[in-house]
Amino acid sequence: MSALKTTLNGYVGYRGREGQLSFLLHRLTGLGTLLFLLIHILDTSTVYFFPSLYAHAIAIYRLVPFEIGEIALVFAVMYHGANGLRIAFFDFFPKYWKKEYSRNWAWITFVTALILWLPLAGVMGYNILKYNFGLFGG
Repeated sequence: MSALKTTLNGYVGYRGREGQLSFLLHRLTGLGTLLFLLIHILDTSTVYFFPSLYAHAIAIYRLVPFEIGEIALVFAVMYHGANGLRIAFFDFFPKYWKKEYSRNWAWITFVTALILWLPLAGVMGYNILKYNFGLFGG
């Protein structure tokens, strides 16, 4: 238990600015995606053994809070992928990594993920408004 407390204190106590934020966001988006995949595997496995439970799960997933969660999941995947590419690039080509530019690269990664995510979030938000609330002729 003390190791967990030390780890959590290190996450909260260190003030690494953009570097620390990109590290934490990378961890959180990875864990969020993993959690989604575990839930997805479990609920999909019920289609064979408990078809009514599967239908109930699908009905729950069509609720607005879950659809908003899907929009957040898409951002998590986009950011985790973009940050993973940044990390891999600097692992393969360490001569391009300069400490004074690391803050800029953290922001470039975040903005890239945001630019990739915004059109998808717009389409998903439009579908929520159209099919759940009847807006836009839905």
